Amino acid sequence: MSADLNGSRALVTGAAHGIGRAIAIALAAAGADVAVHFNSSAEEAGETVSAIETLGGRAKAFRADVTVTGEVDRLVEEATGFLGGLDVLVCNAGHLIGRATVEEMTDDHFGRVLDVNLTATFRTCRAALPHLRESAAGRIITMSSLAAHNGGGPGSVAYAAAKAGVRGFTKGLAKEVGGAGITVNAVAPGFIRGTAFHNTFTAPEAQTAMAAGIPVGRAGTPEDVAAAVVHLASPAAGFLNGTTVDIDGGVWPR
Repeated sequence: MSADLNGSRALVTGAAHGIGRAIAIALAAAGADVAVHFNSSAEEAGETVSAIETLGGRAKAFRADVTVTGEVDRLVEEATGFLGGLDVLVCNAGHLIGRATVEEMTDDHFGRVLDVNLTATFRTCRAALPHLRESAAGRIITMSSLAAHNGGGPGSVAYAAAKAGVRGFTKGLAKEVGGAGITVNAVAPGFIRGTAFHNTFTAPEAQTAMAAGIPVGRAGTPEDVAAAVVHLASPAAGFLNGTTVDIDGGVWPR
């Protein structure tokens, strides 16, 4: 089987730039129509849509705050209205928020990190599931992280906890909806260069050190993550369910 997604309808959250943009473009290149979600990056989301249209694909941008239940519900309804249904959901939206040790971390900080990464994934899946049940082969791909396995870098305990939660949520949901023909899998990126995440929160010298420690000899790219997502969304991955695909160049083999 191939990664042919012709006729598929996909919603990608956090698709304005970085990994999310690469995923949206890769899904479109494989033949899917794509709903491009963003929160505050309207111009960048428009650029993602334009890139897809340049490929001959069909896409539209939709704004929503994934930490607000009503906005997530509206996002899914608007996106499925545009797409005519839903076959693929990619829960990519997330944020480190900021680095803080446990001793200095506030309740608000911890809660915000869990909300935008873990609870937002729950909200989006819940809203999308009725539509995915109508698909011939529904696919959900969530976004975990290497941090879920190794605890993350300095000051990212809350983020590591949230991404470990995403992994557990993925496994549980996979059991819950597998009988409906919906598969649920996660991807766990390691060091992906050129993303807003690392450009904002990781010093250049730390990025260099991280890349030097990767067994394959280079940092990852957003396109590396996108390729794995396209596979998980495709007919070729029909018997993969409840798993996490590590995309870290061999840093944390399990």
